[in-house]
Amino acid sequence: MHRCPRCEKECSNSKDNSYRPFCSQKCKLIDFGTWANEENIISRPAKSEDFYED
Repeated sequence: MHRCPRCEKECSNSKDNSYRPFCSQKCKLIDFGTWANEENIISRPAKSEDFYED
């Protein structure tokens, strides 16, 4: 079990949860809305070295 990134309620991260990593469609849509309204932004462009671990 893990916690929903939106409401922090415990939920499954298995393939059976079609809303993963969220607990429900509501949390998934709320999160999408914050990105669509540009309330969440990526602070800088991704660089190739961001994808490699030391």
